[in-house]
Amino acid sequence: MYDTFKQQKWAIFWTIVVLVFCFTKMPDTESEGFFFKGFDKMTHMGFFFMLSILLFYGKIKYQHSFGFRTLTIFKVLLINILIGGGIELLQWKVFTYRSAEWWDFGCDMLGASMAIFSYVLLHKLNFNEKKV
Repeated sequence: MYDTFKQQKWAIFWTIVVLVFCFTKMPDTESEGFFFKGFDKMTHMGFFFMLSILLFYGKIKYQHSFGFRTLTIFKVLLINILIGGGIELLQWKVFTYRSAEWWDFGCDMLGASMAIFSYVLLHKLNFNEKKV
């Protein structure tokens, strides 16, 4: 169990970073000149894309191979659903100065789906490559 957490240290660190950013009071993105409309959604997508990539990276390091397993994809998706849904529930009930939106959760899942697609695509390319 300790070795699993040891290999997932970057994913755990990134989850903490995401939680800090999602629970920090941010300026109004509409009135600030630096941000643009949709910046929040793009940020959610990027956060969860990176989280999924780091979860896959930790799993690959743990099993010492690039083996493709459907159970790994399911676990990564489940972790993303729990974290993304948990963030939105906490923003709705606890951190009320932040808005909980279904669109944020949808962008979380879109980012995770992009990472899963990348993982599957890279595995297929690596698997079909001829060994010399």
